Amino acid sequence: MKAIIISGLPAVGKTTVARAIASKFNLKQYSGGDVLKEMAVAKGYAMSGSDWWDTEQGIKFLSERKSNPDFDRQVDERLLHVADKGGVVITSYTLPWLAKDTIKFWLKGSRESRARRMASRDGIEYEQALQIISMRDEENKKLYMKLYNIRFDDDLSVFDYVLNTDRLSIDSVVDITNTIVKHLIS
Repeated sequence: MKAIIISGLPAVGKTTVARAIASKFNLKQYSGGDVLKEMAVAKGYAMSGSDWWDTEQGIKFLSERKSNPDFDRQVDERLLHVADKGGVVITSYTLPWLAKDTIKFWLKGSRESRARRMASRDGIEYEQALQIISMRDEENKKLYMKLYNIRFDDDLSVFDYVLNTDRLSIDSVVDITNTIVKHLIS
């Protein structure tokens, strides 16, 4: 089975969808964020909580990452190796543009709906979530343009499927992606 790659902007539901696909089809799950966290731990950063990226330690690591593009390239190299083997679900911002012969999903959602999802998920105020979402969107766009000349969130031509999550429950998004994957593997 080909690797399945789930991408999209922050807090759109990538991890939830990837977990559901991995569980339904008995696949291993990987994420760029997990690989980056492994790299942070190897560099001596203290890791705790699912919202680690928004902690003081996470922000410090992201600042270090920003000054060294090798971090992201190393993550992408590791994930490309995993994708080449197939039989996995990977969440990644950049892999859809870099990987060949994979099944690629882009989950699309407005800043407002993603901020509501983040606020609920992380137990923070909506306004704070909206600021975080806006900042991460802009940083990701700049970073991936600089690293790979990717027009992140603008060029969706590499994707096999694009789903707008604004009007769908997460359960509906999971059902749709599972149905597509089931059809592709049968």
